[in-house]
Amino acid sequence: MFGFVREREKKWAAFEAEALPLMPDVYRVACWLTGNRDEAEDLTQETFVQALKSFHRYTPETNCRAWLITILTRLNGKRRLKLGQLKLVEDVDEQIAETIPFEPSIPQHLTDEEVVEAFCRVPAKFAHVVLLTDVEEFSYKETAALLQVPIGTVMSRLHRGRRLLRKELSGYWGRKNIAAGG
Repeated sequence: MFGFVREREKKWAAFEAEALPLMPDVYRVACWLTGNRDEAEDLTQETFVQALKSFHRYTPETNCRAWLITILTRLNGKRRLKLGQLKLVEDVDEQIAETIPFEPSIPQHLTDEEVVEAFCRVPAKFAHVVLLTDVEEFSYKETAALLQVPIGTVMSRLHRGRRLLRKELSGYWGRKNIAAGG
């Protein structure tokens, strides 16, 4: 009996030391994936419940953050399928991204809210790659594993995502100046 209790305590201590400090990172990614704070909180909680149940499969002192984000993205995929939000459509966004000839400069006086609004207007498949590589600082290889796509796809989507974000940010600034009469 005591051996079982001691083993559970060791498992919890390891989980508490490696996984729990990463909860803000997981929540931040969940917010970007769901676009809704309440759903992100639920998804983060589900991720940590699943992670605790599966912690015996985790290799200590490896990349716990990537392991947790993998669980998060799989749970999010299941959630989206369950809600019927996964829709197969023609890849018009990639066609549009390839035809944009001009890369406008990004204004320097943008607020965080303006950047988040612009980011939300970028198609999700591009935004997820930009989020994971530029914001969360995952490598191309880690991002490819998390999204279950080839590295070349990550690099392509990152390039297009950055270009679309730049376009949104410059467009937002232009709309703001027109509205202000400047």
